[in-house]
Amino acid sequence: MKLFLKILFSVILIYMLTMTAWVSMHKSIFAAAEDFSWTTSPWAVATLFDAYFGFITFYVWVAYKERTWVGRALWFVLVMALGNIAMSSYVLVQLFKLRPEQPASTALLRSSS
Repeated sequence: MKLFLKILFSVILIYMLTMTAWVSMHKSIFAAAEDFSWTTSPWAVATLFDAYFGFITFYVWVAYKERTWVGRALWFVLVMALGNIAMSSYVLVQLFKLRPEQPASTALLRSSS
């Protein structure tokens, strides 16, 4: 299970980084704004809210896992700014911290140390 999760989140991270770079090279976000209005398209607004509600949902788990306010604040900024790139990175960090004998479910819990 841990190997599957490591592969899954590695693929998500690599895809998001690659897609972001590819899209940025083909059309800047500022040029895209000229062709599309986020404020007048209901689907665009709904998608944006959906994404950020997902980020907040994930961040609640991060806040539970992180023991310090500095860590919580740093990950909040990263998740809100980078979305799935930060989220995949956080999951990978948690998975790679596990010892070989620990099940993947251990990554979901706050460490006792």
